[in-house]
Amino acid sequence: MKLSIIESPLAGDFKRNVAYARLCMLDALRRGEAPYASHLLYTQCLDDEKPEERELGIQAGFAWAKAATLRAFYVDFGYSSGMLRGKDEALRLGQEVEERKLPPDLMLKLQILIDGTKIGTREST
Repeated sequence: MKLSIIESPLAGDFKRNVAYARLCMLDALRRGEAPYASHLLYTQCLDDEKPEERELGIQAGFAWAKAATLRAFYVDFGYSSGMLRGKDEALRLGQEVEERKLPPDLMLKLQILIDGTKIGTREST
């Protein structure tokens, strides 16, 4: 499996963007990749609203990203400032950069998740 870093927006519509990032991970898994999304992990213990904690999370994500060969930028909602920094870092490291959009079935699932509808045995809230 190819190690990939998932880059997607998080700030703004936080609920939508967390659900979106999870589906980006699913898309990468379906592509046969072993994806990692530091922005999903580190925001569980760091406050993204505090600049020093946000920067700590970004730097930790960059440290892990060095192990990957690919950075996948999911751009259905455009680029965030963090994604732009990730792109600069990927180019600096000579990593493969790929822009992606979620396939229609996952965009539909995203809509269901943000509307609060149950999917399977899990609730989106």
